[in-house]
Amino acid sequence: MIPFACSTKSLGESRLALVTTGGVHPPGQPRFDIDDPAGDCSYREIPTSARELTWTHAYHRPDEGSDLDSVFPLWTLRELASEGLIGGLNPRHFSFMGAIHDTQPLSERTAPEVAARLVEDGADAVLLTPS
Repeated sequence: MIPFACSTKSLGESRLALVTTGGVHPPGQPRFDIDDPAGDCSYREIPTSARELTWTHAYHRPDEGSDLDSVFPLWTLRELASEGLIGGLNPRHFSFMGAIHDTQPLSERTAPEVAARLVEDGADAVLLTPS
């Protein structure tokens, strides 16, 4: 896989995956460890079919109307796919926690695992959304 390679497919023909550092996860999955001083280098798989999501992050304020779709635009991408503006969505997406101070486990283990899964799935493009 070549980083930042230009695709030969149009967006309307491409399978798109989401990867975020927003700490997004389904409610039944473990929360990210925001108290780890080195940062939590784990990731969560999020199925495209997910209907309910939450996030473990300092800026998550559900009582103040925080908009999860602005961090992890799964609902917007579903609409774009149904309108034919993108070819489709990958069956799964991935979420990391932001503020990782010791990035070695991320660069040596978890990021390559996620990249391999995206290749395995046949994702044509990845939309990265930072926290």
